[in-house]
Amino acid sequence: MDLPNRVVLVTGSAHRVGKAIAVELAGAGAHLAVHYHTAAAHAAETVAALAALGVRAAAFQADLAQPEQIDALFAQVEAEFGRLDVLVNSASIMEAGDVRTLPPADWRRSLDINLTAPFLCAQHAARLMDRAAEGVIVNIADGSALRPWARYPAHSVSKAGLMMLTQVLAKALAPRIRVNAVCPGPVLKPPDWDEARWARAAAQTLLKRAGSGYDVARAVRFLIENDYITGETLVVDGGDRFR
Repeated sequence: MDLPNRVVLVTGSAHRVGKAIAVELAGAGAHLAVHYHTAAAHAAETVAALAALGVRAAAFQADLAQPEQIDALFAQVEAEFGRLDVLVNSASIMEAGDVRTLPPADWRRSLDINLTAPFLCAQHAARLMDRAAEGVIVNIADGSALRPWARYPAHSVSKAGLMMLTQVLAKALAPRIRVNAVCPGPVLKPPDWDEARWARAAAQTLLKRAGSGYDVARAVRFLIENDYITGETLVVDGGDRFR
């Protein structure tokens, strides 16, 4: 898919990796729907940065744990842009917990945002993309889908599920809609990690360094533009999974 003048929705794109993805795709000429939950100020800054690249951009607020707000999000995107060509499911939460004591509500919250929301977003996106000749969905997983993180049980399960959802959607929505995933490694320090822990994680990769959000963004762009890839997960982790 050529990106100029395409309409792309990136969930969780007010800042961090989602913003990097939005900037990369806008740089290729795509128009951006910037989704955020609570980071309104960051979203406004991102929209301004995208507009400066000469594309259309608008911000949309939604709590993706609430299905009715997902309904409203897609209705608003359609009203603003009239179409949707690409969905990038980037919004995510990462909460630690002990498997012995993890509250059911915490488990459900991770699954709701990291797995159920991408599914519901894909449903809406597919309905809009069915009106066009083609569409692309890219899901953002992470290393916990490949190697379990015991301190993040719900997160690990949700991301592993997202990788399987990618394959299910690819098969169900073919041939007009392609669905792939990107699985980043250590590219941005989690908010609850200190610098020493982050440095250790980066040093354990085969490349002995952390990546960046733009490494992920370029992978997303590749999967959008390459028309003969579907159902795949592209791992962007500096070899972290081999340690």
